[in-house]
Amino acid sequence: MYSFSSQTGAVCNYMITKEDIKKLIESGLPGSEAIIEGDDGSHFDGIVICADFAGKNTIAQHRLVFATLGDRMQTGVIHALAMKTYTPEEWQQQQG
Repeated sequence: MYSFSSQTGAVCNYMITKEDIKKLIESGLPGSEAIIEGDDGSHFDGIVICADFAGKNTIAQHRLVFATLGDRMQTGVIHALAMKTYTPEEWQQQQG
């Protein structure tokens, strides 16, 4: 499968899976848990739980996650990743 990035004009020769994204995030943020949804190969939703998020604002948390994905966002391999980030304590409160 090929995908085209309208932002960069790059043509990508593979489709990334939600499992690939989960592995990238969890290996890039040791101790994290990533819950990724989306099956179209370019649009994903994610929840990332990581103790490293403590004391950081949402933008800083998202930057940590995006850093684990390398250039896959800029090159169009991942077109969109909507995400929510939580510390383990925040996640536990969300689960009520």
